[in-house]
Amino acid sequence: QVQLQESGGGLVQAGGSLRLSCAASGRTFSSYAMGWFRQAPGLEREFVAAISRSGGRILYADSVKGRFTISRDNAKNTVYLQMNSLQVEDTAVYYCADQSRGLGSLPSSWGQGTQVTVSS
Repeated sequence: QVQLQESGGGLVQAGGSLRLSCAASGRTFSSYAMGWFRQAPGLEREFVAAISRSGGRILYADSVKGRFTISRDNAKNTVYLQMNSLQVEDTAVYYCADQSRGLGSLPSSWGQGTQVTVSS
């Protein structure tokens, strides 16, 4: 089983940027797709972005297309989420997850989450 640790969350003004990181351990990182999800208060957890094992295929939620960029560094066992032009609606706890059954599949493991708060 893989262990995941997110970092990089914080408080930022609308229009600003943040870069989230997720460090993985416990299994060969390059053998599984990775995803980012988020959960705002009172709402269900939702998909944000996902990246294939090699990084050659990427998926985004419509709400973040053109603003967020997912990437991965298999040598560092880390996946990133660059978030630009942040909006108040992006406020949520952000989780990374491994998609061991393939890109877009239900996650197998979750990190503990990192809080992102966007102020107006």
